[in-house]
Amino acid sequence: MAKIVRRAFLLGSVAIAGGVAFGYYKVSEPYPNPLEVDLGDDEAAITPYVLVNSDGVTIIAPRAEMGQGVRTTLAALVAEELDIDLDDVNVEQGPASSAYYNALGLEEAAPFPVTDNGLAARSVRDVTHIIAKVMGRQLTGGSTSTPDAFDKMRKAGAAARIVLVKAAARKLSVKARELTTKNGAVIAPDGTKIPYTELALAARDISPPKDPKLKDRSEWRILGKTQNKVDMTEKSTGKAMYASDVRLPNMVFATILANPNIGAPINSVNDGDALKVSGVRKTLKVGSDAVAVLASNTWAAMQGAKALKVDWAAASYLQSTAEIRAAMEAALDGEPTSQNRDDGNITEALGDGQTIEASYHVPYLAHATMEPMSAAALLNDDRLDIWVGTQSPTDALALGSELSGLATEKVHVHTTYLGGAFGRRSEMDYIAHAVKIAIAEKGTPVSMVWSREEDMRHDVYRTMAHARFKGAVKDGAATAFDLHLASSPTALDAFSRRGMDLSMADPTVVQNAWDNPYTVPNYRVSGYEGPVALPLGFWRSVGASQNGFFQESAMDELAFAAGADPLEFRLANLKHEPSRGVLERVRDMSGWGRRLEKGHGLGVAYYLSFGVPTAEVFEVAVTPAGIRLVGIWAAVDVGIALDPGNIEAQVQGGIVYGITAAMFGEITVEGGKVQQSNFHDYEMLRINQCPPIEVAVLEQGPRIRGIGEPGTPPAAPALANAIFSATGERIRELPLKHAVNFI
Repeated sequence: MAKIVRRAFLLGSVAIAGGVAFGYYKVSEPYPNPLEVDLGDDEAAITPYVLVNSDGVTIIAPRAEMGQGVRTTLAALVAEELDIDLDDVNVEQGPASSAYYNALGLEEAAPFPVTDNGLAARSVRDVTHIIAKVMGRQLTGGSTSTPDAFDKMRKAGAAARIVLVKAAARKLSVKARELTTKNGAVIAPDGTKIPYTELALAARDISPPKDPKLKDRSEWRILGKTQNKVDMTEKSTGKAMYASDVRLPNMVFATILANPNIGAPINSVNDGDALKVSGVRKTLKVGSDAVAVLASNTWAAMQGAKALKVDWAAASYLQSTAEIRAAMEAALDGEPTSQNRDDGNITEALGDGQTIEASYHVPYLAHATMEPMSAAALLNDDRLDIWVGTQSPTDALALGSELSGLATEKVHVHTTYLGGAFGRRSEMDYIAHAVKIAIAEKGTPVSMVWSREEDMRHDVYRTMAHARFKGAVKDGAATAFDLHLASSPTALDAFSRRGMDLSMADPTVVQNAWDNPYTVPNYRVSGYEGPVALPLGFWRSVGASQNGFFQESAMDELAFAAGADPLEFRLANLKHEPSRGVLERVRDMSGWGRRLEKGHGLGVAYYLSFGVPTAEVFEVAVTPAGIRLVGIWAAVDVGIALDPGNIEAQVQGGIVYGITAAMFGEITVEGGKVQQSNFHDYEMLRINQCPPIEVAVLEQGPRIRGIGEPGTPPAAPALANAIFSATGERIRELPLKHAVNFI
């Protein structure tokens, strides 16, 4: 009974009683089925993705829902093959299990251009899938959820349908081939309908096929069409469960105050005034660098944290933004750590024709999720429960086991909805805080929520980065493109926190800059690893977020020097048809080349990231009150569009995220401390500042791709290029607010 209560409370899902589970694996030796651990004597689980019982059909979503619509899309993959409408299924978050490992999580590190689909490239990508299986990480990120699930979850639905048909055939004493399925029922030749819910127990002893035939795309009823979100009702009525919403009997509420000199320890703590705050119960050290305040409610805990008097040890890293920037720029004077592309003869080409030189710079950025970091935990004698919005449930499982000393089967991670993530919730720091407090308060459930200030000042940041560019044009054409990129090694730093020491050049430094399919005959991209000061993390589109700005600003400068139309100039240097397609579509959507009103300007940027060619055109207007964004047009090519409406929403969200950072985003350091603390000094785009955003979704690419991140990289350069078009001012540093005013 505890199992049923837990599921109903945490996930709003139906109880599973007397049911059967179906699913499908592409690998011959799958991980153990995690559902079998949680089933009673009268239940059966064959594989992990589909549950059928007398109450209905439940689809298990293996990826975290953080606003990207993944629950809906993944459920649609199963429902399509199962012949059941989305309105007629329940969708439940999968447990933390390596059975739900992400096979595509390492593909970005493969040393082949994303446009290379040759045998060698495919073989290496297949190897990364094997490595990912061995690692067994259940991960939501990298725009991989949909392409990772595309085959496996459709096959889960198809396998379940075949098993249910066989069960019905036994029940009716007919051949399975005589039966059909429709709307969640098996239909006999005489019209008799047997709902799936009546077949669950009969299907328990039937093994699903290993390689079921999938529907042809022409047969799709659900996929390829915009769907209502399966979590729409929960989220619009306030019933959706986030980690900060978890409430259990006798719960204690906590918050954290950590050393603002990130990573440095505590010298001493005086909690006298904190303990006088009404509702505060106690304080305790959490690790070497943080103090937890426990109280009867979150507000009291946060007021108690403000009253603490702490002597903090100093940080060991560079103490100011100016120092870090100087070190980053100096890295470009050393030897490159990577040079994945060096076409032609750059030195010779730069000596022939008109030469252009420029330097570009972007600052640190925070994730600034709407829900600050939060988690709940409860430790009893032989069980640890963790309720958390996390992108990495299996990492949370391993962490809980390590900290508590319990075997992993005694640790239960309940993945709630995520109140924004953008890469931040792949980290374990906030989960560790909640678990450590729960260990100290054994038997008492703990809800731990960071304050906004703590969240802003203890992020894992998008790296500061610097670039130097040299290019050449001759007779109106680009002849040389030489881009030198310096940033801190984000992936190496992030994986080091997971205990992984990767002996390799960090791929995020040059991410997607070297393998964009521009055909400039002399083309070189060199990467330089700068210093690690603040801790670094995966920020929406990771290295592509800054490299898109560098590349497309430089390409615009080349076009201007050549006296060429910026959009046509890009087309002239691209032979990759999906990339040409998005540029041509956005050209037509925006009315590129039309006569503009006085003070208006159009800017274009193109970038291929995470396998998705993306082109964006921005229109801005110069007004007495500042720059106004007039309109944005975007075109993306995802190969196969499973839910066009959701793709449009994700592109719009990626653009808003990108222009927010481009206009305002900046984390600065002084005296070893992050200076920003809340949204008053880390600004967000306001709704009145956001123009209409029109999105076209194309399907010319060779394979299905994810869309959570590709909308972000072109946003900053498209906006900066539009400002140049309107004002003649070329801005080479972000945020743009330091150079122009915005309405």
